[in-house]
Amino acid sequence: MSRDERADDGYSPEDGTGPTGPKIGPAKADGSGRERTEPVTAGVIGVGSMGQHHARVYAELPGVELAGVTDADPDRAAAVAARHGTRALSIDALMETVAVVSVAVPTAHHHGIARKCIEQGVDVLVEKPFVADPEAGRALTALAAERGVVLQVGHIERFNPAVRAARDVLDGQEVIAVDARRLGAPREREIGDDAVMDLMIHDIDVLLSLVESEIDLVNAVGARDNRYIDAQLRFANGVVASLTASRVTQKKIRELSITTEESLITVDYISQLVEVHRQSLPEYVEGNGGVRYRHEEVVERPMVESGEELRTELAAFIESATAGTEPVVTGEDGVRALEVARWITDLAAGERRALEVDSQ
Repeated sequence: MSRDERADDGYSPEDGTGPTGPKIGPAKADGSGRERTEPVTAGVIGVGSMGQHHARVYAELPGVELAGVTDADPDRAAAVAARHGTRALSIDALMETVAVVSVAVPTAHHHGIARKCIEQGVDVLVEKPFVADPEAGRALTALAAERGVVLQVGHIERFNPAVRAARDVLDGQEVIAVDARRLGAPREREIGDDAVMDLMIHDIDVLLSLVESEIDLVNAVGARDNRYIDAQLRFANGVVASLTASRVTQKKIRELSITTEESLITVDYISQLVEVHRQSLPEYVEGNGGVRYRHEEVVERPMVESGEELRTELAAFIESATAGTEPVVTGEDGVRALEVARWITDLAAGERRALEVDSQ
């Protein structure tokens, strides 16, 4: 995420300090998992617009110690470190200090930095998009499995309480269609990724997590240098989806709707409101000497648990690292979302026509 961050894995910490001792955190107890005996030491690589919040949450989580941060901008690293009572370190020093780490640098640097973390045996959460190239993502996923390192991809909407509530409502129902809109005005800061990689990829990941089938058709069109993109997808099981992302819409909209035979489920990401529309029954009613049309429905509003999704996401990451279990969002999930995002980007740019997908 953190698009305004610059990656540099070679600078020295401003105060010249290094690690004060061995990292403490999840250590393998046996072949079945890990046992936490001390606070999990966590770090953040890249403390710009998104990474600074990773640092904040790690500092707040119980059973976790924010042991250090690093950034290409030493002043920024020092400021974030001071804010949370930790230290600004070089990447090498951070790797020697922490057991888990978040990587929140520009996408172009994800692969190199994440690979370094994995080779050092540090469990790693990589912000979305996972990497710039799917093959690099597959290589990282394979390396993490080989080294026994937990690798999670930061698709944060999976942890949105409204999405989780909608998923509970959806349980047992057959999806017919999914529609998602993620619209907003131009950003003041420069964004390195396009509207698909920065915005739509959130909805791509949610969609792929909801529909257990392979995609067999993708189409997309774009406007205003692809700052507005509309994509249509069809799955092998017949489910269809429409995704829209925009940086030119003068209203912030974050909406998801899921159509099933039994209901229409709508999610407002901003208000974290979920509505379930059922029993939509049209009828003609006689009265006052005439006939009028009436359409009645039942609208349910399931309870949505309050809570910050980033906190839920990082807590789940810590839990996976501690237990040595598969994370909620795997490297494979990140690669699949990236592949679909790249198809959509190419189609919207006119680099290919509607894509029929043989397999993924």
